[in-house]
Amino acid sequence: MTEFPRSFDRDDLLKCARGELFGPGNAQLPEPPMLMMDRITDISGDGGAHGKGHVVAEFDITPDLWFFDCHFPGNPIMPGCLGLDGLWQLTGFNLGWRGWQGRGYALGVGEVKLTGMVRPDRKMLTYYVDFTKAIQTRRLTMGVADGRVEADGDVIYQVKDMKVALSES
Repeated sequence: MTEFPRSFDRDDLLKCARGELFGPGNAQLPEPPMLMMDRITDISGDGGAHGKGHVVAEFDITPDLWFFDCHFPGNPIMPGCLGLDGLWQLTGFNLGWRGWQGRGYALGVGEVKLTGMVRPDRKMLTYYVDFTKAIQTRRLTMGVADGRVEADGDVIYQVKDMKVALSES
């Protein structure tokens, strides 16, 4: 596996966004405000529900987050697509953490269930990504994972068969 640690604070995530963590041309997280987590609390290449790798991360919710003002005025709700993007971000981060080369991009998701909302009174989102496949061949580097997002311990989003690939082009 890699020489990277198993947890990362916000400064580490910002280094990743600048291309300083895994090196130029490799997996990067977006910068704020699109960075959808504040810390990664655990990551592996062989843990999780299927023994193929996992990521656990947290995102602090505050009423002044950028999306609450515009989605929707008078009825602030975090867009569900941002929670999905956070899961994709973490899936790609895990591939870079494994030492695999290339820039990350989302390929899709098989199933999405949104069963709750993130309003400004929530305190924290917890992301869980469990890999079902991690593939690296001469032609393909890809992770396939299931994920869920909890808001203050309540499951609000669940996904199956989310796919992220790395490409050196």
